[in-house]
Amino acid sequence: MERATGRAKTVNQGLKQSWMFAAAVVAMISGFAHAGLSQSVALSGERARRTVLVSIPDRKLAVIEDGDVIATFPVAVGADESPSPTGEFQIISRVANPTYYRPGTVIPSGKDNPVGTRWIGLSQKGYGIHGTNAPRSIGHAASHGCIRLRNRDMERLFTLLRIGDVVEIHGERDEQVAQVFGGVANPTMVADAQAGTQTSGQ
Repeated sequence: MERATGRAKTVNQGLKQSWMFAAAVVAMISGFAHAGLSQSVALSGERARRTVLVSIPDRKLAVIEDGDVIATFPVAVGADESPSPTGEFQIISRVANPTYYRPGTVIPSGKDNPVGTRWIGLSQKGYGIHGTNAPRSIGHAASHGCIRLRNRDMERLFTLLRIGDVVEIHGERDEQVAQVFGGVANPTMVADAQAGTQTSGQ
């Protein structure tokens, strides 16, 4: 009886070890599969750097990737007394449901927030692209210098951009702006560009 019991224990222990080994193998394979999946997700998340092109005269914004326009939005730009900066900038921050701060004023996220539901900060201090609590201002020169979008448009734009993407704000209708948004470029801007090309070639 003791021998039979001993043999049963030995068999049980052998089966237990086999199951443990099989479980370890399954866990190892699952781990490799999970790692591979994570790696593929990370790789699929990589993309070329995108450029945001803002045309102050057109009151429009375009998102460009590899030379293709993937989205356009109407915007509000800086008022005459507080114009939007022009030039090339980088995105340095992204904030969902931001709190609005001004000297003596703090407005939490919500329908009364002047910067709306999303904020994208630029490398020029104090300026950014954001939503608004005044959607009727879109299409006009009405901001303190920032680029405004309707909240629903801003929320979509927010998903398209990352820190490090480039923002170009153009104050004139040059050839690039005309090509993206249609219409005719400012003849003076075209002449200046051609003169610059000729000079650089000498």
